[in-house]
Amino acid sequence: MHRPSSAETEVAAELAEVRPDLAARYAAALPGARTAVLTRLWRALAHEPLPWVAGRERGRDGLLLRLSDGRRLSGPPADPYATGGYVTRLRLDEASYGDPAALVTALSVPHGTSFAAELGHSVASSALSRAARDPLPHEWPVHDWEWEQRIVDGHPFHPNCRSRPGFSVAEQLAYGPEHGPVVRLGLVPVRARECLVSGVWPAELRDGERLLVPVHPWQAEHVLKRPRDPFEAGVDAHPLMSLRTLAVPGGPHLKTALSARLTSSVRDISVYSIGMSATLSEFAQTLAARTDGLLHITRTLGAATAHSPDLAAVVRESPAVYAREGERVVPVAALATTALPRSAPWLAAFAGLALTVGLRLLELGVALEAHGQNLLVVLAADGSPVRLVYRDLADIRVSPQRLARHGVPLPELTGRIVTDDEPALRRKLFGSLVAGALAGTAGSGAALREALAAAVPLLPRTADLAALRGEPLPAKALTLMRLSPDAPGDHWAALPNPLLTEVF
Repeated sequence: MHRPSSAETEVAAELAEVRPDLAARYAAALPGARTAVLTRLWRALAHEPLPWVAGRERGRDGLLLRLSDGRRLSGPPADPYATGGYVTRLRLDEASYGDPAALVTALSVPHGTSFAAELGHSVASSALSRAARDPLPHEWPVHDWEWEQRIVDGHPFHPNCRSRPGFSVAEQLAYGPEHGPVVRLGLVPVRARECLVSGVWPAELRDGERLLVPVHPWQAEHVLKRPRDPFEAGVDAHPLMSLRTLAVPGGPHLKTALSARLTSSVRDISVYSIGMSATLSEFAQTLAARTDGLLHITRTLGAATAHSPDLAAVVRESPAVYAREGERVVPVAALATTALPRSAPWLAAFAGLALTVGLRLLELGVALEAHGQNLLVVLAADGSPVRLVYRDLADIRVSPQRLARHGVPLPELTGRIVTDDEPALRRKLFGSLVAGALAGTAGSGAALREALAAAVPLLPRTADLAALRGEPLPAKALTLMRLSPDAPGDHWAALPNPLLTEVF
C-alpha cells in the first residue's frame, strides 16, 4: 500500500482549500505521476555516472545495478530515449518501491534527502497538472502560447520534470502554463542611469527617465517583497513552458527574472547575460543568414537589469513572426502532443532538417543548445517541417578558432560562452538536439534510431558528424547534477548511440 509523500499530502490539503473540485482528479492522477517520475529516475540510475553505482548488469529481462554498499537495485530494461511512463516499480534488495521519493530516501546516498523532497514535489505537481488539464482539443492551437500550454508533464527526461518548490497550489494554478492562466506582470520603475541596458529598451516600457522593468508576480511577492504596487499599470501575458517567459498578445515575449528552482536551475537573469544580449542577437542574424533560409533566430529587442539578477528582463520577438501564410511555428517539445512524430517519414525529415542546421552552425563555430524549449519548427500547411526557429542565446557556445577558419568575424564575447574545446562544443549540440529534442520527439530508442538512420547518410561528411555516428551520445546527467551541489556546472552521461546498438 502506498504511503503518500509529504508533498502529495500538502498539495491535497491546499487543493481542498483553493480548488476542491479538483481533489478527486488529483488523487486519481497520482499513480500515473509517480510512474512518470520513476521512469525518468530509472533512466538516470541506469545511465548516469553516479559514484555509488558500482556496476550494471543487463539481461533479457531487465537491468541490475550493484551499489557500492553491496545492495542491488533492479528494474526493467532502461531505454534512455523513452518518454512514456513504463516503470511502475523498482526493487532494492527485497523491498519494492513505486514512489521515486521513497526509493531515493531508502538509497541513503549523499544529498539524497533534498533530492527526494524535490522528487516528491515533482510527483505532486505533475498530478496537479494532469488533474487540472482537460483533454487536448482536436483542433491545433491558434496562438503561439497555446502550443506551449499543451505540455503538461514538463521535461521529458528530468526526474524533477515538474518540481516547483516554493510555489503554493494557488500559485501553480495561477502561473503554470499548463493551467492556461493570464498572468499580470508588474512594471517596476527604475531610474535609467541605475540600469544596464543592452539593445533598445522599448518606448512603451519607459516613463520619462525611468525604465519600467517587467516583473513576474511570484518574484515581486517572494523576492522583491513588493506584491501589489507595481501591478496597477502592468501587462497581461500568457506564460510559456519556461514559466518565467510570457507572451504578450500581438506583441513580444517577455523573459522575466524568477529566482526559484525549477527542475535544475534557479531562474534569474544574470547581469552577464544582459550585457551580452545585444551583441549575441546581432551575431545570431549573421549566422542565420548562412543557413540558406533554413533557420531563423529570434531577435532580442532590448534587455535591462538594475544590476541585479533578481530585477531584470529581456524583450524578445515572438517566433510566430517567422510564419508565412498557412504555416505554424511549433516548439519542438509540443510536437509530442500531435500525431506528427508517429510517422516515421515525418520524423526522419525533421531529424534531417534539425541535424543539417545544427551541424552546419557547429562547423562554423557555434553550438546551439537546441533542446525542445529553445528549438521550434515551422510547419507547412500539410504539416511537413520546412524551417527552424531558435530562441534564447544565453547558453550557446562559440568557438573563435572555428569562426576564424571560416572567415566569420568574432564578436566581442567573453566568459563561459566562448570555448574551442571540441568535446564541449559537441556535447552542447548533441546533448540538447539529439539526446534532447530529437529523442523527446521520437519517444523511444527504436524510433530515434530509425529517424537517424534515414537522415544521417544524407548529411555532409564532417568530423562532427563522424563523432555523432561513432561515439556514445552525450546527455546532461541531470540527476547527478542535483546530487552534486558541491560541484556546480554541467555533468554528462554517455548514452548508448542508437546508430550503433539496439540494446538499451
